[in-house]
Amino acid sequence: MSDSFAKRLKEGSPAGRGAVYDGTGVNFAVFSANAEAVEICLFDQNGERETDRIRLPEYTDQVFHGWVPDLRPGQLYGYRVHGPYTPDEGHRFNPNKLLLDPYAREHFGEIEWNPALFGYQLGHADKDLSFDERDSAPFMPKCVITDPAAQHLQPLGTPWSETVVYETHVRGYTLNHPRVPRRLRGTYAGLANRHVIEHLKSLGVTTIELLPIQSFVADEYLVDKGLTNYWGYNTIGFFAPDTRYAADQDDALSEVRRMVSAYHEAGIEVIMDVVYNHTAEGNELGPTLSFKGLDNATYYRLMPDNKRFYINDTGTGNTFNLTKTGPIQFVVDSLRYWANEIGVDGFRFDLGTILARELDGFDSESGFLRVCQQDPTLTHLKMIAEPWDIGPGGYQVGHFPPGWAEWNDKYRDTTRDFWRGEAKADALAPRLLGSPDMFNHSGRQAWASVNFLTAHDGFTLWDTVSYNEKHNEANGEDNKDGTSDNRSCNYGVEGPTDDEEINAVRWRQCRNMLSTLIFSQGTPMILAGDEFGRTQGGNNNAYCQNNDISWVNWSISEEGARLSKFTTRLLALRRRFPILRRARFLTEAFNPELDVKELSWISASGGVMQQDEWSLAQCFGLMLDGRAQPSGIMRRGADATLLLIFNSWHDVVEFTLPKAEGEEWKLLLDTNRPDDGAALEEEQFAQEQVYTVTGRSVLLFELITKPAGN
Repeated sequence: MSDSFAKRLKEGSPAGRGAVYDGTGVNFAVFSANAEAVEICLFDQNGERETDRIRLPEYTDQVFHGWVPDLRPGQLYGYRVHGPYTPDEGHRFNPNKLLLDPYAREHFGEIEWNPALFGYQLGHADKDLSFDERDSAPFMPKCVITDPAAQHLQPLGTPWSETVVYETHVRGYTLNHPRVPRRLRGTYAGLANRHVIEHLKSLGVTTIELLPIQSFVADEYLVDKGLTNYWGYNTIGFFAPDTRYAADQDDALSEVRRMVSAYHEAGIEVIMDVVYNHTAEGNELGPTLSFKGLDNATYYRLMPDNKRFYINDTGTGNTFNLTKTGPIQFVVDSLRYWANEIGVDGFRFDLGTILARELDGFDSESGFLRVCQQDPTLTHLKMIAEPWDIGPGGYQVGHFPPGWAEWNDKYRDTTRDFWRGEAKADALAPRLLGSPDMFNHSGRQAWASVNFLTAHDGFTLWDTVSYNEKHNEANGEDNKDGTSDNRSCNYGVEGPTDDEEINAVRWRQCRNMLSTLIFSQGTPMILAGDEFGRTQGGNNNAYCQNNDISWVNWSISEEGARLSKFTTRLLALRRRFPILRRARFLTEAFNPELDVKELSWISASGGVMQQDEWSLAQCFGLMLDGRAQPSGIMRRGADATLLLIFNSWHDVVEFTLPKAEGEEWKLLLDTNRPDDGAALEEEQFAQEQVYTVTGRSVLLFELITKPAGN
């Protein structure tokens, strides 16, 4: 340590983890329950030369800390941590390895894969039990000291009942966008372009959900194959935005803030897909980049009988240990940071079961979930779980606590099966109502079910109606990767075809599934580009494809433009009729106090569905009574009464419109007539009139009462 620092070094504070600039210097605070010493390494502006090394002088409550004078925002740094290298005991300290600060707000540079990044000697007979003395600093990104945020930001707070989620990728969404300036395509600034926002706003989207934007690592085995981790589920910097998506890589943090601000100005929320279940350091044979060298035995779940090895409930080599206080505090601090200082409105948690996995399995009252429920910041955000992992008892759809929403893959599978003719009315019915069989408990509401047809992982909507099989050859794994359970149908030809009849069926099936999604109770999520028929050429696992396979193609066909217009109509109808997006679960039971039956299942004969019809019907109706009680107050609603008809049968069905408390049924939507728009609303039909429902179609009717005197 140079004399200039040594003479004025102070003890500092253990509060405020990471590197916190106070105007005259920087306070460093680093958690480690098992380290013996922590050194700060300072680097020149290019990150190539280490200019100083300072040992933190104090250790308080498992936090090493010290205050260093004269450091300013923009200074590059990293840590070296001393302690035992005893893998069998779970410790992998190696001061030869430069470590990223888990709390760093920005990173400079990218990882350059080199044997020096590993704490052990690659190729050694003892593998990770060996010890490597090479300096990893030349191959490591550096942390950047930043200015603290000037103010804490507030989420938009869009009600869940009004929320429409749109999942997209920062890079892939705009890289081919013709109205985004070339230098901004594929960046945070490009995503904030007004033409992009205008499309989402006009479509009716309220919330964008971004695939991971926290700093992540491109896996070495992918780099060696000329591929990359395109999705970004390999995080190493949980406070730092990934600079690869920045138009100005020297100011990525400000660019992200401006992006979020632009969406807020348009009234659109921003949700981040986050990966707190594992890190980019892999298993015992992985590199030492941050957590492994700071406190491996605390940050990771290790095998109880041999702590050299990692519990792998994520399938990525390691599992973050959220049974311990230090890691829980780290994750919660990270979430608060993105909410308070960046302004994001919520989070979607990849492999969310890990968050609630205690030593004896999943627990809806785990330490982490309890912390989130009482946290004054997080309790006001949208918290969405991907409620599964590959560990024991990992599938937990419907089991997260009140306040959480969850991805509902049963909705996806059942809806796809229904429209390809592999499921009947009894399977689809509960999915249309927000899946009360899974979510109607503990005061949870219908919005807790995040309904989706497609997501980044799997087929796009167009590919779901165009391919029977996956086509992942470009991934370099002999088409063995990705699921084979796609619940898809190509309708006669695998992939693109000039057959007009097949294409007509495919477009109508897209309309049918989108109509089902948007008219179902719960929270709809749309995959970017599904609204105009985006394809990935049958690749259902494009995680490594940073190219036209994954990038959204904005050269939209005429049919694609029609589908986009149709999707806009669907979302407008959802906004127009609150009965389609009730927070309370609607029930089939008769309410004698209000003299209302909230919903009725209607058979093609116009009567109530009978028990023996449920397992056979491919055409059925759902009548939603607008007088249904909208809240806990025993009071009739004042919404319109609607009739939905779903026909997955390939041929026409003569459907008798049911009797109801009104005059006539007005046709609002028919997926067989997508372009008729407002003209449909001129068509009215008497109760008990027979309507010819086209094969494979969805219809929506509104019950009207004629004005007096007519």
